[in-house]
Amino acid sequence: MAQSPPTYTPEQLPDAETLYANLLAAVRHEIQTLPIQQVHLVGIHSGGAWLAQRLHRDLKLVQPYGTLDISFYRDDFDKIGLHAQVMPSDINFPVADKHLILVDDVLYTGRTIRAAMNELFDYGRPVSIRLAVLVDRGGRELPISAQAVGGLVEPAPKGSLVLSQTEAGGLVLTVESEEN
Repeated sequence: MAQSPPTYTPEQLPDAETLYANLLAAVRHEIQTLPIQQVHLVGIHSGGAWLAQRLHRDLKLVQPYGTLDISFYRDDFDKIGLHAQVMPSDINFPVADKHLILVDDVLYTGRTIRAAMNELFDYGRPVSIRLAVLVDRGGRELPISAQAVGGLVEPAPKGSLVLSQTEAGGLVLTVESEEN
């Protein structure tokens, strides 16, 4: 059984690399329960794509990983419009009959994950989809939960948790105030 992820307050949020190490261990545990030749990571742009790429490398997975841009699948598309940095989705393997681990940086309402699952089913019907996130900040609006989590943040911070990547490939997690 997987160990429960550590819980942090917004004031004592650890650095993203510590959270990543926790996530790596949790994803490794999830993969051990699956037939490895049928496991593919799929990262959601942009933070989840960075995480999926790094997890793929650090776990030494042979099967290719993919990336999704769920911009056109969001249920608030008509309200917020198209994100300025739309990226193409890149799934270069058959999704049907595979075990997918969907990777994202921050789990909040669950709407991004719902959109990602809708897009994945346009590629085929996987055997299973498991969710891996760097941070779970609570505040779910849909019945979605992650099986692999780098850390929980309670209570949820006032503002957004934003993952960025340094030029050297390191990860940085910041809290941006609601005014930004």
